Amino acid sequence: MKIRNRCELSMLYDKPQDGIRPDSPEILLMQAIADSRADDAAALFRERKQFTEALPAVDAPYGRFEGREAIRDFAAGFTGRFEAEELSVLVMFQTRSGGRSVSECILSFVRNGMIDEVPMFVVADLGAKNTLEEVRLYCHCTFVPHLEPYRRPMFPSAHLEMGDPGLLTGAVKEYYTALHHMPAVDVDRILACMHPDCVFGGYGPYGAHPHKADPEALRETYTHMASYIPAKVAMRYETIIDDGVTGVIEWVHVIADKGREDLQRVALSGIAAYMRGEDGRLVSIRISDYAGYEKYIDWTKMPISKEEAESVNAVHEFPAGVGRKSQDIL
Repeated sequence: MKIRNRCELSMLYDKPQDGIRPDSPEILLMQAIADSRADDAAALFRERKQFTEALPAVDAPYGRFEGREAIRDFAAGFTGRFEAEELSVLVMFQTRSGGRSVSECILSFVRNGMIDEVPMFVVADLGAKNTLEEVRLYCHCTFVPHLEPYRRPMFPSAHLEMGDPGLLTGAVKEYYTALHHMPAVDVDRILACMHPDCVFGGYGPYGAHPHKADPEALRETYTHMASYIPAKVAMRYETIIDDGVTGVIEWVHVIADKGREDLQRVALSGIAAYMRGEDGRLVSIRISDYAGYEKYIDWTKMPISKEEAESVNAVHEFPAGVGRKSQDIL
């Protein structure tokens, strides 16, 4: 069958990572969905989360599904939601640590006899006996038909500060320190923690331009980021899944006044994976978010108003140093 739209993840990486566990429950979930086994998909979830008694959930780009019956409906409708007739799943990367497992997948949707590839992060909070308590799916908004580019923050932030780099290690810590915790982005410092063959990309929309072993293109990318990070937009990480090779971070935005006024930015959820090479430097950076697409949101189609969305994780400004004072928070 001919591929109509090839995704960045398949263009950048020739084969799956070694050591992927095919019996990991988030992979079993995606295979059950692809095979139209909605009951099997729902059966992977606990009736209740073990310690909070909350309902299990799947948080997808187009909605949140709580409870096993809702999850069954999600599984049964997944392929159709992407306006496809068939689906197959190829897992390219897997990171397991601290009771969570992240599988990075290429989903091949068959539409009218042609394949459209969609790269997707599948993040699982694991329960006992190979069960699932919660799953969060991330892909670019343009891959989902009729989806507005707003992904509400899935994690309520306890306080509006950038993530503490002390929670990270090695090149991932160095990267975040240089990108988010300087008075301004230190592009040279960022590039110094990357291997010359570092690959940037994997989750952009069709037609995006990933950077494969192109230091000058990376310099251009991070120089652009320096125009708005950290003065206008900051990241607060809410989960860290790091197996010593790859660090996966789920994060939410914190937006300053200038970010809302100059860039029309609102707080969104996103995710990124950072893979270390043998020398400890980064050899792969894979980010999934809707950055830059907020201006296309049709707020008349949203269950939340623009004003409400702008009030989430909003601060007046970010001081030059690390951390924020309480009076800076709206």
